[in-house]
Amino acid sequence: MMSILEIRHLRTLLALAETGSVSLAASRLFLTQSALSHQLKQLEQGYGMSLFERKTQPLRFTAAGERLLALAHDLNARVASAERDLARLRQGEAGELRVAVECHTCFDWLMPAMDAFRQHWPGVELDIVSGFHTDPVSLLLSHRADLAIVSEAEPQAGVDYQPLFAYEMVGIVARDHPLANKRCWLAEDFAGETLIHYPVPDEMLDLVRKVLRPAGVNPARRSSELTIAIIQLVASRRGVAALPYWAVKPYLERGYVVARPIGESGLSSELYAAVRSDDGGLAYMQDFLVTVREQSFATLPGLTPLGAAA
Repeated sequence: MMSILEIRHLRTLLALAETGSVSLAASRLFLTQSALSHQLKQLEQGYGMSLFERKTQPLRFTAAGERLLALAHDLNARVASAERDLARLRQGEAGELRVAVECHTCFDWLMPAMDAFRQHWPGVELDIVSGFHTDPVSLLLSHRADLAIVSEAEPQAGVDYQPLFAYEMVGIVARDHPLANKRCWLAEDFAGETLIHYPVPDEMLDLVRKVLRPAGVNPARRSSELTIAIIQLVASRRGVAALPYWAVKPYLERGYVVARPIGESGLSSELYAAVRSDDGGLAYMQDFLVTVREQSFATLPGLTPLGAAA
């Protein structure tokens, strides 16, 4: 009997398991919600049983769904391994991949992705360019780095940008601070506060660039290199901060601080990988980008996909 299963179905199941939501899974796969729902309906009609428990949040798999999900995990890993083997045969196994970053919180998701990549490509020398860089793209062009993690895809000759993901920036404050009682924060809520942030130019602070500056708000400032130090300062009512949700989630769960959306629709930030145009087709480079996305979406809360960049 011919199977109704296709690889796209299995990838849909993986996205559903990781997001817990049909709408988020559809966004992850760049499908409409109706197209993804149609896939699920085809599977359930073909097997004559439900794969999910309806109206649960997050979505829960039935026993039948769990069995197909186990197959999805196994087969997806096998397909990826086979495709890497073919890439090695075509382009070779050795190379160098030096990564430069401009964001202080990148290491929360970059290190696990690098560990997974080393297992895929043991012959590729993978390293992080030492230090924090305000202009990592210049390191690409001078051949001091091979890939740069940046927050904006600014067109530049000889550089290609690959989208990684978007994420929510949240405002954090001490539990007994008056702003903790607000549903969301607007630009004027920062006016009388001390803003604690990383020691970077304002152009690299999305809160300043997208929210405060357009509203003419310029609060007092204080900076710190370390995320945990910013959390501690906020918890002791030395100021407020805006950080990625994934970075502060562990401290929210422990009750150290509270988080609120910034703006009615929230404040979204983006991350891209910049590579030299001549290197974009390298198999290990492409696999590194895939690994970063897969590891990040599987482990970090609140991510959303980005469309193609220049």
